[in-house]
Amino acid sequence: MTGMTHAEIKEKMIWAGKVLVNEGQDDFTRGHISFRLPDNPKLFFMKCHSLGLDEITHENILTIDLDGKVVAGTSRRHSEVFIHSEIFKVRPDVNCILHTHPTYSIAWSGTGRPLKVLSQPAALFANAVGLYTDTINLIRTTEMGAGVAKALGPHSVVMLKNHGIVTAAPTIDEVVIRTIMFENAAQIQMIMEAAGETAPEFPAKDIEQLKHDISRPDQFVVNFDYLVRRAKRREKAAG
Repeated sequence: MTGMTHAEIKEKMIWAGKVLVNEGQDDFTRGHISFRLPDNPKLFFMKCHSLGLDEITHENILTIDLDGKVVAGTSRRHSEVFIHSEIFKVRPDVNCILHTHPTYSIAWSGTGRPLKVLSQPAALFANAVGLYTDTINLIRTTEMGAGVAKALGPHSVVMLKNHGIVTAAPTIDEVVIRTIMFENAAQIQMIMEAAGETAPEFPAKDIEQLKHDISRPDQFVVNFDYLVRRAKRREKAAG
């Protein structure tokens, strides 16, 4: 993906936003996605304020530096830009960051209990989820953003307690699919635990093998491409 042009990156961000809304990841105009510029890693594209994830366009995507300052674009910047800038500073392996407010993920973040591998999607996050507990408020300062980055650590997902989640990965495909799969894992665990005592998890070796199998880059591409095709079919049917 790092070989993509700026226009191609923006186009993929646009479809990511539509996919996320179709998958129930929207919360009014809240939530934001960013992507590091391949030709200048000190800059990143980011969704603007006051519009939904499904309203991203080539024209309203902002270009922002690692201090959180807008260097190109006239739209309003999200106040939580520091989630993105601070993670980009400390995670050179990350090119895409997404913050959303998915229902079950928020509910799970407030339980104080670890995510168990009670479903296949959960295997992606076995012993690999951060938790940020400093505040329920918006992440509006560099210090708070740095706190989120620290809580994320080497992982792909950090829960912001009672607030939402942040997903970080090398590609848009992976970020979107991991976010959807995390919500699914949280939902399944909440349903199972509400139903009563859960059976023991499978052996660690079995879980690690599944984690390996479903975390290959091509798996994220296949699933993201499917969701984009479905979003395009829906648009065509509606139009």
